Amino acid sequence: RSLVVVHFWAPWAPQCAQMNEVMAALAREHSQVAFVQLEAEAVPEVSEKYGISSVPTFLFFKDSQKVDRLDGAHAPELTQKVQRHAAGAAPGPAQEQLHARLRRLVNAAPCVLFMKGSPKEPRCGFSRQMVEILNKHGVAFSSFDIFSDEEVRQGLKTFSNWPTYPQLYVAGELVGGLDIVK
Repeated sequence: RSLVVVHFWAPWAPQCAQMNEVMAALAREHSQVAFVQLEAEAVPEVSEKYGISSVPTFLFFKDSQKVDRLDGAHAPELTQKVQRHAAGAAPGPAQEQLHARLRRLVNAAPCVLFMKGSPKEPRCGFSRQMVEILNKHGVAFSSFDIFSDEEVRQGLKTFSNWPTYPQLYVAGELVGGLDIVK
């Protein structure tokens, strides 16, 4: 398993018990991810090594390297971080579902633009330029605001093997970003 999520917790902290439930739900959803609970005060040398000063704290390891951290009981943020880091892990049921969803999205219309913001309100210069080019040439297109869905935003980068936005798809195939469309 390439992704390991370690929860530093304490039995006296009610927010830790709550986050243990969140972790259990995430473990059911992400079978390819290892979830570990460490009682912070029972392993002081480990807690000290990783600068654990409060509970709950979550550390994310990929291939034995610490890649991320979350301090506090923030279930939505924990879920997002697990999804984002698991996206690069071996494909499991959640990954297959995401890829099926991305296939549906890129084929939702003959021409689909994944962008920051919307055509009426682009939220970056590259997305604005892409919309201007498509409009100038009378291209009918659908759009998807990648800021509206973190799972799509991160997953599409892997799915398309294209790390930046905007991304333009025609007939379900990636054309490319702004430079290629220009």
